[in-house]
Amino acid sequence: MAKKRPQTKARRPQTTGHAPAAGAEGDVPVVGAREQCPCGSGRRYKACHGRAAAHAVTELVQRPFEGLPGECDWVALRELVPAATVTLTLKEGLPEGVPSVELATVLPMAWPALRRDDGTVLLGLQNDTPSGDISRDLADTLKRALAAEPGTPVEGRRAPADTPRLQDLLDADAPFEPVVHDGFEFWVPDAENATPDVTASLERANAAAIPTVKLAGVESAYWCETPEKNHLRWVMPHAEERLLDALARLHAAGTSGLGEGTRLVGSFRAHGLTVPVWDLPSGVSADDVEKPAAEFAERLSAALAVTGPLTPEERRARGGLTNRQVTLS
Repeated sequence: MAKKRPQTKARRPQTTGHAPAAGAEGDVPVVGAREQCPCGSGRRYKACHGRAAAHAVTELVQRPFEGLPGECDWVALRELVPAATVTLTLKEGLPEGVPSVELATVLPMAWPALRRDDGTVLLGLQNDTPSGDISRDLADTLKRALAAEPGTPVEGRRAPADTPRLQDLLDADAPFEPVVHDGFEFWVPDAENATPDVTASLERANAAAIPTVKLAGVESAYWCETPEKNHLRWVMPHAEERLLDALARLHAAGTSGLGEGTRLVGSFRAHGLTVPVWDLPSGVSADDVEKPAAEFAERLSAALAVTGPLTPEERRARGGLTNRQVTLS
């Protein structure tokens, strides 16, 4: 599993109630925190319109990847998958000198982004972000990477509140197709010329990576291997309460498993989506679970269509699943 990050607490933007002299609030220029606010209130900017701007960038966005193609896979790559890449398509096309833009789970030295010598841009997904809107922070990093000199990394920063989000930069009609890797060799196209720091970072990352495979027959389900048992972690787009009801119906009926020796053990909550998790025997491979997962998807679809109240047995099953739910973000 990718490294767990501390949760960002939601904070609501606050306003002072003063009407800006220049018209709409968005027309108030940005000035130094200790300067008088240009709206004419007589207050310092940090205590007036600067407060709303500062709080806007720290407010937690519950579903930062909502509206992007492959939202469930964005969540999986952010929280669950060690090594993967995806080719991103920009709405306005690639700038001159940038042959491609690749999303990567992790980059060497934990860089937020990197522009390679050939102009290719790599955007890291699993870095800590300074505000409550991961999408805005990533978009800001991407824009700076597109303009960076070839051969240079891009440092992280807090994105200004009025900057675009990924939803503004990426083509919503383009496919989002993750490629899961066995390790992080994609970092170094020319391994012989890699710096010692990058080589050491690559070795550490490869040693810590959990073998992971994306299932082909269902959306956003990832098998992984650990020393004691294997797991299937499946990011689902359904509303949480509706999904938990459906899982409880299947669990109470004894049909929530993925075959002999498997067990639905609980779920993660990550970026506004729910991620059911199954324990699998160590001998069960990703190929072995493809057919059972497809069959489970059909059972789940039928359970999601049921709208009546839960039976007592189903309520108990739901309580057990809820008690074993862990919030990642």
